[in-house]
Amino acid sequence: MSRGNRGDAIFLDDKDRERFIDTLDEACTKTGWLVHAFVLMGNHYHLLLETPEANLVAGMKWLQGTYTQRFNARHKLWGHLLQGRYKALLVDGAGGEYFSTVASYIHLNPVRAKRVDLKDENLADYRWSSYPLYSRPSKRPDWLSVDRALGALGLSDDRSGRGQFRRVMQKRVLEIACSDAPRDVDAQWAKIRRGWCFGGEDFRQEMLERIESLSGKRESFSGEQVRLHDANEAEVLLQKGLCVLGLNEEGLLTMPKGADEKALLAWLLRRHSVVSNGWIAERLAMGRADCLSRYPRRIEQANDVRLIEKREQLREITRLRD
Repeated sequence: MSRGNRGDAIFLDDKDRERFIDTLDEACTKTGWLVHAFVLMGNHYHLLLETPEANLVAGMKWLQGTYTQRFNARHKLWGHLLQGRYKALLVDGAGGEYFSTVASYIHLNPVRAKRVDLKDENLADYRWSSYPLYSRPSKRPDWLSVDRALGALGLSDDRSGRGQFRRVMQKRVLEIACSDAPRDVDAQWAKIRRGWCFGGEDFRQEMLERIESLSGKRESFSGEQVRLHDANEAEVLLQKGLCVLGLNEEGLLTMPKGADEKALLAWLLRRHSVVSNGWIAERLAMGRADCLSRYPRRIEQANDVRLIEKREQLREITRLRD
């Protein structure tokens, strides 16, 4: 969860909200993240996020930094948009109860903020949430996963399960609308807002033991170590890309900086990793970092059949992660 600097709005209109979702889409492609629930409010957003790879810090830095740049460019502003570091809550997904509670907390944000007409009780009217997409499989982006949130309630992603899910959520909307809303629900939400982890006692103890086991090893969280981890992931991706293109290191380095093969690899690394343009430019011997973005753009907009075919072959090696 992240809030606007000084509590200011981070979405001024629907175009900003569309731009944030587009940026989230790019971040998920780069990192392999799965999103189980999201909501965009006026001055903050929530994500229920799963990170198959250890790249939360790098991915969030890219997501928030990129959206800030795009917001500022569009509105001719400068400076910080978001209030410091994002808030991260560890969620116990094993039993389902805690996972389901967090997903509901996120989906019900518009109700608590009175962005939804409680008389109609139609939560799906709020467009800027994953909730309407739970009922519309054809509209879901690839990175939105509904199975775990539905499964936590014993439901399946079919017509019957989605109908039952709507009824469960409608009941919760009514609970919020009533002045005598259950106190245990309020208590659970307070733990989400104020805690550092949300789960059973066994889960909490396991997380504490992991933290204690890392004491004295704080350097593993330093910026240099994070960058090294990102570079290692990008290096693995690069080696797979070289194999697909039938290249080796020597051949790569002897090519002109604007060669199609280098442009294809730059496209792969830009789209599916969070390393900097400087890293890519240096690793592929492509000249200045500030000129790099034109090469991936050329591949993305390619009309040449051969380039399109090679691009799709490179895309295929990321399918398992995405």
